[in-house]
This record gives sequence, structure tokens and C-alpha cells, in this order.
Amino acid sequence: MNRRHLLAAAPLLAAPRLALAQEWRPSRPITFLVPFAAGSGTDIVARILGNLLSNELGQPVVVENRTGANGTIAAVAAARAAPDGHTLFVTTNTTHAANPHLLRRIEYDPVNDFTPISRLGQYIFWLLVGPEVPARNLREFLALARARPGQISYASGNGTGIVAGGAIAHAAGVEMLHVPYRSTPPALTDVVAGRVHSIVVDLSASMGFVRDGRLRPLGITSARRSALAPETPTLDEAGLTGFSMLSWAALFGPARLPPEILNTLSAALLRIGNGPEYAARMRDVSFEATVSTPDELRVFVAEQIASWGAMIRAARIEPE
Repeated sequence: MNRRHLLAAAPLLAAPRLALAQEWRPSRPITFLVPFAAGSGTDIVARILGNLLSNELGQPVVVENRTGANGTIAAVAAARAAPDGHTLFVTTNTTHAANPHLLRRIEYDPVNDFTPISRLGQYIFWLLVGPEVPARNLREFLALARARPGQISYASGNGTGIVAGGAIAHAAGVEMLHVPYRSTPPALTDVVAGRVHSIVVDLSASMGFVRDGRLRPLGITSARRSALAPETPTLDEAGLTGFSMLSWAALFGPARLPPEILNTLSAALLRIGNGPEYAARMRDVSFEATVSTPDELRVFVAEQIASWGAMIRAARIEPE
């Protein structure tokens, strides 16, 4: 074969190799880094997703909880992981929208240090009070806070809890005591025990306490009532006019994730999201499921960083 024939055949010879390069499959177990403790809403979502993704990709998915510093410990670890598809980050608006405004200094960039893969859905948060609190509704709770300035407390285990608690107090014109925790489960334990009066927390982590009568809901933080708790009014309906806060979860990889890996992961997430099991299993744990393309998540994160910054400034929460 002469040189001209070799040049003409080169694209055909390369085509199978190019096609093969697009078909990435994980060669060992995938690790989901999660910034909150076992039993938190994010942990619950990650474990369900991990099971479904394992079925899609043929490798186990291991959940590794790295708690502390409002999610930044796990975020830094995820950002510094090798971009080989074997370490992924299941996280929330805490690390990727609120922290840039809540913390004076963070050691990661929520946009440039990560590869967006897919939205996973949204949490429904509600304001709960413990059994010793006499208030039966939001107006009674706020009246109690006005009568005892600085003495009625609220716990938080994540960025949403921090911002929502501060925003409720500011919108109502009351002074409340913030009690921060490393994650949601210990915060809930102390509210149930009566050591803290209230908490703004997701349904996923707290529904069991509500069903058992150990915690009492006063209002949902989102703009509309949720089908997951249809009898509970929104905070807007309960008396805080215009109050609305969206909390969400998403899947990210480290920055510079190769296109063939991103394409495989994105396609797997879309298949999972379009199947019947994903929404049903997430609904069982009080999580409103959805999925997205990487580009949709990229745009969404930029919008949410701006939105959470506006909420934090409006609530006059100073960065720490």
C-alpha cells in the first residue's frame, strides 16, 4: 500500500479506537464523598443513588461521610480527588451556594474546582419545635420568642438550617439564639431532648420524629406546600409573608473530569432519573427527585450562588 492509500485509510483505522475511548467504565468501586453525617438527608439520598448507580455501572458505590466545617472538609477532599470518575461528591446548596457567603474564607471554588454531573432533587425543609415548646403554630412560637428575646434557640446542622433560622428571626423581628452542630442527627437529638427549642431541617432526616410525635412542624420553608407533607402550611401561609427557600442536592466530580467519563456518568444518571424506581425510592424518604444534564446543573449553580447570597445579606447574617 502506497503512502497516499495509507493516508486515506488512517481515519478508518482510527475510528474503532476513538469509539472505544468514549466507552469509559469504572475499574474499581466508586466513592461518594458526603459532607454530612450518616442519617442526614444527604447521606440517605447518597445511599439510594449509590445503589442505583452501582446497578448501572457494575461496580459498588461506597458512601464516605466526611463531616465538619459546614461541609468544607468533604468539599476540599472532593476537589482534590483524582479526576478519574472513582471519587464523586454528593452535596447540597450548603457547599455550593451558601458557603461562599457564610464563610470569610473557603479552600475550594464551588464553580471552578468541580465538574457538574446532575441535579438530584430538592429537600423540603420545615421549622420544627420540641415537645416542651408550648407553641402550636408559627404565630405562637414567634410570640414566645418576642417575650423571651435571645432565650429561644434554634439548632442547625447545615447551611440551610443556618440561613433559614436567621432569616426567620430577621423576617419576624425577633432575637433567637443559634446553636450550630456539625451535622443534622446530633442537632435533632438535642431538640428532641429539649436542650434546644427548634430546628429548620429537611423532611428526609426528621420525618420519623414527627410521625412519632416527638417533634412538631410549624411550617414549610418552600413557596408551596409539599405533597410529602400536605397538611403542613408554608411559613408564608403561617404568617411570614413572602418567605421562600429552596434546598437541593446534586452530584459533582472533580474539575477536569474527562469527557468520556462525564458522558458515561451523565447518561447513567439520566437513565436512573427517567426510570420509575428513582422517584419512588426518594419519595419514600421525603425527597423530591429530579435529574439534569451537566450544563443545566452548571447554570443552576451560578443562579443559586447569587440567590443564596441575596438571602444571606437580607437576613443580615455576617460571614464567619
